[in-house]
Amino acid sequence: MDERNYRSIIDNSKFKKFHLIILFLCTFIVISEGYDLVIYGSIVPYLLDEWSLTTVEAGAIASYGLIGMMLGSILLGILADKFGRKNIIIVSVIIFSFFTGLSGFADNATFFSWCRFFAGIGIGGALPNAVGLMTDYAPKALKTTLIAIVLTGMQIGGVVAPLISMNLSPTYGWQFVLWIGALPLLAVPILFIFLPESTNFLVLKGDTEQLTKTIRKIDSRYIIQNEFTASNVGEAIMNSPLIIFKENQRGNTILFWVAYFMCLLMIYGLNTWLPNLMMKSGYGLNSSLSFLIVLNATAIIGTFLFGRIADSWDSKKLLVVLFLLGSVSLALLGFESNIVTVYILVGLSGACTMGTQNIANAFVSQYYSAAIRSTGLGLCNGIGRIGGMSGPILGGFLLSWGITGPMNFLIFAFAGFIAAVSYFFVKVPKALVEMS
Repeated sequence: MDERNYRSIIDNSKFKKFHLIILFLCTFIVISEGYDLVIYGSIVPYLLDEWSLTTVEAGAIASYGLIGMMLGSILLGILADKFGRKNIIIVSVIIFSFFTGLSGFADNATFFSWCRFFAGIGIGGALPNAVGLMTDYAPKALKTTLIAIVLTGMQIGGVVAPLISMNLSPTYGWQFVLWIGALPLLAVPILFIFLPESTNFLVLKGDTEQLTKTIRKIDSRYIIQNEFTASNVGEAIMNSPLIIFKENQRGNTILFWVAYFMCLLMIYGLNTWLPNLMMKSGYGLNSSLSFLIVLNATAIIGTFLFGRIADSWDSKKLLVVLFLLGSVSLALLGFESNIVTVYILVGLSGACTMGTQNIANAFVSQYYSAAIRSTGLGLCNGIGRIGGMSGPILGGFLLSWGITGPMNFLIFAFAGFIAAVSYFFVKVPKALVEMS
């Protein structure tokens, strides 16, 4: 024990009840934000009819939420490295749950858009911090797998949202599915009691008592020793956003930003417009919503499968191969096929775009050190949200211009190809390779 500090204890630990609690709560948080995010794509056909919106206007409303997500990812990601991930996670949950519920009372597009914007701030802040907290405490041998499980929450929420919309909106109205989005407010006291604070923040505060109490949930024999040396505290406070641009990280950071931009453009464009694109191809509303369910469901399967592979194989190579496969599947989706082939292509597109982006988040969260993890991941997701904003707007314009089905899908597929190329040129540090 004398030679073991808290970091080595966490890295070499076995999966315990403590890890299960963090895994469950972080996954719940991401499921909730996934529901709040995807629900707009599930109700947009009703809004187009009720408020007489054009597709361009509906795409703009989706982007207002993504503008909020961009700001939330960047600002709350940076603040979490200074004020604690647990605190920012709870604030994020309160924000996105409250404003999603409030949007159910909207009777015009303007009020609804403002609610989506503020909900987006909370959604943007929750994801990088939930992932960052899981990364802090995950055993090294299971790190990518556990992070991937947390990230499947986004797709679980993405499956639940259209299911609820399909079954409840015709009877209770589209407003009811938004009010359901406020339910995570009830879980805030549970998060406050059971979520641990990040180790890096405890070191920054010099809180020996809380750090000891937390690590003893993993190893009851833990004795505080050299955790608060000047170098450790110095690392903890080195969380200026500019740190991620230091010489040995600058190139990779830019490549991450390009990849996130392109991938989120593809993901949010599809989540918003896939039902309408399929309706334009001749499918009914319920059938088109079922494609959205398949898209998100296969992303869950892909995340579990790819997460296990990433823990034993080269994550970078895996990302390149999967994004290329996703691009090809998406491109083929625009051409006329039988229904079985369409479902297979939608499934591959979901697994190899959203599922692969989950693995990318796990990869990037391990690339940046603990001191700047939320900052690095938050900025990546924040820049990615610019792409996310562009996706719904691009889809709206493509539909309004009467672009043919194949071309719509080819344009989104090209974004996935650029993401694959970006990861191909990432230089992986030796330490991260050895961790894989």
